[in-house]
Amino acid sequence: MNRKSLLIALGFMVLSIPQLHAQPKMNNTQTATIARPKLIVGIIVDQMRWDYLYRFYNVYEPNGGFKRLLHQGFSCDNTLMPYVPTVTAVGHTCVYTGSVPALTGITGNNWFDNNILKNVYCTDDAGVATVGSITKAAGEMSPRNLWVTTITDELRLASNFKSKTIGISIKDRGAILPAGHAANAAYWYDYQTGNFITSTYYMNQLPEWLTNFNNKKWVDTYYEKRWSPILPQSTYQQLCDVDENNYEGKPFGKDEKGLPYDLSKFKGKDYSKIASTPYANDLLENLAETTIANEQMGKGNETDFLAVSFSSTDYIGHAFGPNSWELLDTYARLDKTLGKLLDYLDKTVGKNQYTLFLTADHAGAQIPEFLTKHNIPGGRADDRDLMKELNQHLAAQFHQPNLIHAIWEFDIYLNHGLIDSLQLNQAAIEKNIAQYLQTDNRVLTVVNKTTAATASLPVSIREMIVNGYTPKRSGDLQIVMKSGVMDAGKTGMSHGVSYTYDTHIPLLWFGWGIQKGHTNKTTYMTDIAATLAALLKVQMPSGCIGKPITEAYQ
Repeated sequence: MNRKSLLIALGFMVLSIPQLHAQPKMNNTQTATIARPKLIVGIIVDQMRWDYLYRFYNVYEPNGGFKRLLHQGFSCDNTLMPYVPTVTAVGHTCVYTGSVPALTGITGNNWFDNNILKNVYCTDDAGVATVGSITKAAGEMSPRNLWVTTITDELRLASNFKSKTIGISIKDRGAILPAGHAANAAYWYDYQTGNFITSTYYMNQLPEWLTNFNNKKWVDTYYEKRWSPILPQSTYQQLCDVDENNYEGKPFGKDEKGLPYDLSKFKGKDYSKIASTPYANDLLENLAETTIANEQMGKGNETDFLAVSFSSTDYIGHAFGPNSWELLDTYARLDKTLGKLLDYLDKTVGKNQYTLFLTADHAGAQIPEFLTKHNIPGGRADDRDLMKELNQHLAAQFHQPNLIHAIWEFDIYLNHGLIDSLQLNQAAIEKNIAQYLQTDNRVLTVVNKTTAATASLPVSIREMIVNGYTPKRSGDLQIVMKSGVMDAGKTGMSHGVSYTYDTHIPLLWFGWGIQKGHTNKTTYMTDIAATLAALLKVQMPSGCIGKPITEAYQ
């Protein structure tokens, strides 16, 4: 080949190489667009254990919610929570911030504030007023106790506040914390009136459509229905404990011992009882559809975000436990409710035009007496009883009462002002507490939270304690209980500790941009916000420590 022929051949070879970094030519009238879904729907099922996806699999319907999400979406089957305490406010915060209490400041549902020296509820805000009710305290809420941004905040920022973000839940914290600081609205349930309310943080009066929704008194309509089993009796007998147990709670009165429950007696009288029935999930789904329709969510030029938190699963779980007829019945009904919501989204927003994820804010333990019946370790240890016992012990040792301010979720807050004023030795007090608690057969160990990173515990447990600690809002000592021991009263169950029964949660992805499949790779609750940020191509929340789950999206 002569030189001229060689140069021509090389020229053709260069032209045939793909121009990977070439930028598209645009004239002045063209604009680049980023593909995004019309709507994000975030669903948190309060207290849902991961194993409910499969333990109850055979009762879920083909067109219900759970099987559609499992078969048509992407499942992360080994999703864990990376902090303690594993409670509602912290879980909702972590899902939407991708962060942990050490950075978010939300260290529990309640905490003792070491600066202002008083107990604080996670969304308390005396600077705002109730909107939509005469129940003063129910609406004095906002996200101001949250120190970092949420993925909903970042979506608002990325769209120059044109994206619409709204949070709804029975629980105030389940609506407020996911909706974020810059939300258009958050609506939660007033247990006194049966209405959904908000606060002046968001608006000065309810939108007309929500007032109309409240005026329909949906709760009374649900109360007219009996809560009767919807599955064959043999199914409950196969999957559950016996129906009536003295270690279960009785939220509907001492004489109401098992399914079915007559709810009509609460009509017009007690609007709190709805939360302990599966009808609260139907009520919230009804509100979700009404919100989407009236706020025209998914109809604009920017991606909108609806955060939905189903709370009644937590109330029912606390009262009756994971092996109860009531809980199985609730999840069978929730499956139908989720299927209804998916049908609505398909019809109004469009199939593959929205992205939905479903997860939990925490899981939950078995009732201790149920465990004991089957020779499995478990027990109860109430925070209030522990505080009383420890203060009495310390008074005898150091001749001073009330050396402990508070105990929340086995987190001991010392009375630093009193200790300093009396020039007592804090290290000696802490050592004395640890030695005393080691005589309690329910206690595994006691950890000083400032040195938790070097405690004699598995690395994962140490990291959970470190991630849950911030000096302004955390205690000094973390009691680590043995497996199965929970902070609970005399009946029912609870959650909040580092064992997998409290930390292993479901995580399902569905819709626009989502691959079909599953992974058993370990993922974390903190990865949810990071994945949403990657999917939407927006900035991660300011405190996010998670990583995108790249297998889940296209």
